[in-house]
Amino acid sequence: MQRIYEVMFIVRPDMTDENLDKLVSNLESNAVTAGAKVKNSERMGKRRLAYMVRNFNDGIYILMTLEADGPAIHEVERRLRVSEPVIKFITVRVDEIQKRAEKIQKLRASKVKRSAIPTPAPEAPAPLPVAEASAGEAAPEASA
Repeated sequence: MQRIYEVMFIVRPDMTDENLDKLVSNLESNAVTAGAKVKNSERMGKRRLAYMVRNFNDGIYILMTLEADGPAIHEVERRLRVSEPVIKFITVRVDEIQKRAEKIQKLRASKVKRSAIPTPAPEAPAPLPVAEASAGEAAPEASA
C-alpha cells in the first residue's frame, strides 16, 4: 500500500553545493530503486539548530516527499543512517494528516457562517394606541 511520507534530514553545514546535489540525487535514486516514488525534493536552506548535534550548531535542511510502502521507507532511513554527511533525520507519514485536513475543510465549507446569513432589519415597535380618556376619568398629567 502506497502512502505519503515526508523525510526531513539535516546535512553538515560545511558541505559544498556539488556534494549536496550528489547526496540528494543519490538518496532519491536509492529511494526509487527501493520502490518509492519521489514526489518532491526541496532545499530549506541553512539554519541554526536548536541544540548542538555532532559538534555542529548549523545545518542544511532538506525535505523529500515520497510515496512509498513500509519497506521502501526503511531502506531510505537505513541509507540516511549510514550516510556520514547526514547529522539528523526524521520521517513523518502525512497521508492521514492530509485526509483529516480535507475532512475538516469540507465540514467547514458545508456549514453556513452566521455572518453570511442576511439578518432582517429590526422593525421599529408599533406605536401603542392611545386610549382616550373617558369622560369620568381625567387624563394623567405629566409632572416635571
